[in-house]
Amino acid sequence: MTFSKKLCGIAGATGLSLFAALPAWAQDAAAPAATVDKGDVAWMMTSTVLVLAMILPGLALFYGGLVRSKNMLSVMTQIGAAACLAMLIWVIYGYSMAFGPDYTSGLSNFISTFDKAFLKGVTPASQAATFTAGVEIPEYVFICFQMTFAAITVALVLGSVVERIKFSAVMVFAAVWLTIVYFPIAHMVWAASGYFFKAGALDFAGGTVVHINAGVSALVACIILGKRIGFPKEPMAPHSLVLTGVGTGLLWVGWFGFNAGSALEANGSAALAMINTFVATASAGLFWMLAEKLNGHKGSALGFCSGIIAGLVAVTPAAGNSGPFGAIILGAVASIVCFYAVTVLKPKLGYDDSLDAFGIHGIGGMIGAIGTAIVYSPAFGGPGAEDYAIGAKLLVQVEAVVVTIIWASIGTAIAIFIAKAVTGLRVSQEVELEGLDLGEHGERAYNY
Repeated sequence: MTFSKKLCGIAGATGLSLFAALPAWAQDAAAPAATVDKGDVAWMMTSTVLVLAMILPGLALFYGGLVRSKNMLSVMTQIGAAACLAMLIWVIYGYSMAFGPDYTSGLSNFISTFDKAFLKGVTPASQAATFTAGVEIPEYVFICFQMTFAAITVALVLGSVVERIKFSAVMVFAAVWLTIVYFPIAHMVWAASGYFFKAGALDFAGGTVVHINAGVSALVACIILGKRIGFPKEPMAPHSLVLTGVGTGLLWVGWFGFNAGSALEANGSAALAMINTFVATASAGLFWMLAEKLNGHKGSALGFCSGIIAGLVAVTPAAGNSGPFGAIILGAVASIVCFYAVTVLKPKLGYDDSLDAFGIHGIGGMIGAIGTAIVYSPAFGGPGAEDYAIGAKLLVQVEAVVVTIIWASIGTAIAIFIAKAVTGLRVSQEVELEGLDLGEHGERAYNY
């Protein structure tokens, strides 16, 4: 036998053996070891950092520019410290309360157990039990993403009480408020066993959990705390609309992590949330300025910034639940309603919501949450089925809004009175007149 024939025989035998092994290879290929999608994980880590940027420096600059210069640093410090406290509490027991194992009783409608306190059982290999079916991401990533939501929500509340609340009171209030208000609402809306989740409420990224929760709490807190000295007779104009404008831009950029990140995947739903975050916000910014013009005022930079935030707030629950056309309408409606809430309702009722946390986040959140039931319809490009019943979903959304308002109001009153009992709540008249930068922190924002 020639060498070539031997070589062909060896090759043939090898081919037959390889062919015989193909079924086993096919089985191995059909059942690969479970792996995490690195693209999804990278997107969620990026989204988490974007939400952090909304707090520091975004919200700190936005709120800080709106107060008088003597209180600039106090606002930034309150926001930063409250956010840091929220992060620690979230890891200690907040995550467990919101997304931990369920109780066997009806209590699971409102809260989870403390079985995951101090992140017990969480490892780099553990997957999150997310509120989106079929989504698996590392639990640590989900914990961090939701942690930033808790941190920014408690920081938003502070917009109504700045320039007169003690720093120590802020810290006590934040700890109590997160525990009895934020964590239960987050569970009810986003945990699979939560009351609103099971009822089918639509809240893509936090219309109830973040904005109605924070806005209503802000209103209750500022009423109990009382008005600033000189309000409303003395001028209390923003000391730097430039800083507010920069903060607005950072908030808008960060909001893409907030909204598109809430898809929990880098997918079409995230893309829908992304375009809606563009167009609803653009619509709202322009319509606020239009409302100013129609009411005899000049279109202002402050109005533009306020409209931007109103649009972002309104589209939050609808980000992945609306088509772009519906988002444009929602942004416009929310902007106009928030404009009148700030310029007409607030002066008429006389409450001192320093930075309009209720007028924009509370009212805008309500418009967004209720409006989501409408724009979810395929008639507005939403993902609802062809036989989608707006009326039934509207009732669910209204119920979620009403319960959130009641829960936040009662819980905030409790938290404020506990802070008052522990700290006295409000700075002295001398400190308020001098400014909280010096009186509370011993430094100035600007040294000329």
